[in-house]
Amino acid sequence: MTTEVIVLNRGSRSGKSSLVRALQEMLPGPWLAFAIDGFVELLPASMRDALVSDDGDVHVGPEFRRLEAAWREGVAATVRAGARVLIDDVFLGGPDSQERWRKSLAGLDVLWVGVRCEPAVAAEREIVRGDRPRGMARKQAEAVHRGVEYDLVVDTTHTESPECARTIAAAVALSDGSP
Repeated sequence: MTTEVIVLNRGSRSGKSSLVRALQEMLPGPWLAFAIDGFVELLPASMRDALVSDDGDVHVGPEFRRLEAAWREGVAATVRAGARVLIDDVFLGGPDSQERWRKSLAGLDVLWVGVRCEPAVAAEREIVRGDRPRGMARKQAEAVHRGVEYDLVVDTTHTESPECARTIAAAVALSDGSP
């Protein structure tokens, strides 16, 4: 089968933006990127402002979940319409988050990728960037991976994004039957 979707699950500050860009450069043909951060930016300011507390905890309610489900179905429809897609998400609900994507992507060829980063390194990146509440990266670094099943795991702690992207691209080529 041909890989149609790559789902990247990662915690905050794991280096996914540069990983997604590197994948778009390396993978054959165009791949559209859909990120949970992009979805959050689509929300009204009042909902965005209520999502993250000062200590980095994320709080979603039923209205967020309803809109997120619509977004997921839209992403899946894009794939069913013929586009190959990279999905960047943060599985705050662990296996429940993965199951929601599994339902939306049913019948599609999906490569599930865990993007790990040591909590201390993610926390350092958070401080340097300064655009997220302190504590978010450390809290998410391990929590988003608990109970989640992957086809492949990459670690951005000490490995640059292009090398991680090459690992993922090689898995896609192998899955697609390319040498």
